[in-house]
Amino acid sequence: MTGALQDIDPAWSASAEATDVTVKVLAGEWSVTESMDHIGHLLSSYPGVDAVTATMVQLRPDDDRGWIKLGARAWLRVWDRPGTSRIAAYPRHPAADQALSLPWLSQLARRSVVALADTDQLPREAAVDRAELTAVGVAALASRSILWNDELFGALAIAREHPGPWPRTHLADLRLLSSALASRMAALRMQQSLSEAMERAHKAVETQHHFFAAMGHELRTPIAAILGSADILVSDADDAASAPDSIDVPGLAQGVRADAKVIQRAGDHLLAIVEDLLRTGKALGGPAEREPVNVADAVDDVIHWLRAPSQENDVAVLSLVPPEWRVLSRPSALRQILTNLVGNAIAYHRPGGSVHVSASRAIDEFGDPRIRIRVQDDGPGLTTKQQREVFKPFVRFADPVIKGTGLGLPLSRTLAERDGGLMGVESVPGEGSSFWVDLPAAPAQAPAAEADPDDRLAGSGQHSPA
Repeated sequence: MTGALQDIDPAWSASAEATDVTVKVLAGEWSVTESMDHIGHLLSSYPGVDAVTATMVQLRPDDDRGWIKLGARAWLRVWDRPGTSRIAAYPRHPAADQALSLPWLSQLARRSVVALADTDQLPREAAVDRAELTAVGVAALASRSILWNDELFGALAIAREHPGPWPRTHLADLRLLSSALASRMAALRMQQSLSEAMERAHKAVETQHHFFAAMGHELRTPIAAILGSADILVSDADDAASAPDSIDVPGLAQGVRADAKVIQRAGDHLLAIVEDLLRTGKALGGPAEREPVNVADAVDDVIHWLRAPSQENDVAVLSLVPPEWRVLSRPSALRQILTNLVGNAIAYHRPGGSVHVSASRAIDEFGDPRIRIRVQDDGPGLTTKQQREVFKPFVRFADPVIKGTGLGLPLSRTLAERDGGLMGVESVPGEGSSFWVDLPAAPAQAPAAEADPDDRLAGSGQHSPA
């Protein structure tokens, strides 16, 4: 034994029971969820095991009875021995921020089975782990992350209320069973990935069809206005040419002025659509490599660019973004997204209103840091139905006098998704809207432990002793 951890010999043999379960898991006799259930019941029957926990990320249980949802995409299941007073109670709270993180032990469990014989003997650098385990009554723990080619699918752990070394067979079985689960889950994930890729391709084709149909309709309107007005001008000119002595010059000038304004408005609308498409095409066609982009600098640039419309509309724009936070993106894409979000917040606002641009840290289901940038206003807000439709091409809810094409938000979402991001909206009618873009944080960001609980995404499989 080395300190609080047991030494584990790779030559230790698994039990016949664990070997039999492994064969059935790999043969596909059970689903992944059923396999976990059989493994949980097997391990919880071992002498000296008070509780078994399993977490699942990337995949979700096909039958979630008995499972606890943690965050957006993580799931937790517990099998406990009757009579355990504290261990079995800790995971009954279905809140992600109440789950165990175990930062020190989790890193070790990603490499091999980690066997903790005495929580009190954990080293100083594992102070967080010791505090979390002590709080839930775990005095001894053995855990293994469920990994396949460094891809995390969850974790499997056994726990006990009393300290002491774990039997060799328990640890060998834990190693074998977690490996079997990793193999099955990786195979299932590959099948799902293929199915999801085919579905995304199908949706992409459908979206393309809808986009071009909407584009044709949107272009037809201003083009029809231009051609109609031009026909009237030609007709008036023909009439004037055929009877020059009867020309009503003031009336003709007034008609030409009215028709020219129609042509001008239609031309402006066409130009706005083309410019939206060209800007987005330029951003999409730029370098594919993402790079660290300072969020505060990008926000400051956008606020500077939009200074004129914000002053004209009497809308105050304030940046609350910390100066050193960076995301992985393409600089032009991030600025294009922010320009659309802040520009919309200004254009659709009331005089005297305000727009705040802020950022908060988040954690995805793999434990990777992300940054969520919010553009929040105190304007009219959106209804639930409007929030569902606001990212569709050419959909606008503003007054017709406010210029716009209805392309800014859907094209911004395309840019965000290309850089591995997400976009969404939260709004309350009469109180305002909050549009956000969530992007991967650049390296050297602050530790995940500092994440804002309100923006915390699903955990990384470390929601149980792992």
